Amino acid sequence: MSAAAALQKAIFEALKSDAALTALIGDGGVRDHLETGSHRPGIWIVSLESRDASTASEAGEEHLVTLAVRTGEGGNRAAQEIAARVRVLLDDAPLDLAGFSLVSLFQRRTRIGRDAKAKGHAAEMVFRAVTE
Repeated sequence: MSAAAALQKAIFEALKSDAALTALIGDGGVRDHLETGSHRPGIWIVSLESRDASTASEAGEEHLVTLAVRTGEGGNRAAQEIAARVRVLLDDAPLDLAGFSLVSLFQRRTRIGRDAKAKGHAAEMVFRAVTE
C-alpha cells in the first residue's frame, strides 16, 4: 500500500466513525464516489495529489487532499457546519497510517458556495499532509 492510499483510508475511517459528523450527514454519508441524483448530504475524497518531499536522510511525500461536501437541499449553514466538523476531525489529527508515519495534516483552505446543479451548497476543502 502506498502512503497516499494509507492516508486516504485513514481519512475515510476518521470521518466515517465520527458520531457527530454522522448526525449531520447521516449513515453512509462518507462515500468514495459521487452518487448521481443524490440530494442528501455527503462527503467525498475528490482528489489526492502526491509529490516527493524527501530529505537527505528521510523518504517522504507531500499530499494535497481535496474533499467535497454537498448538502443537497441544505443551505450554506449546513455546508458550514459539516465543513467545520471535518476540520475538527482532520486538522492536525494524529491519524494512524498503516506502514507510514503522518508528520503533519493541516487544512489549507475551504471554499463554500451555492451549487445550482445539485440544488444546494457545496464546500471544497483542501488539506496538506506530509508522510514518511
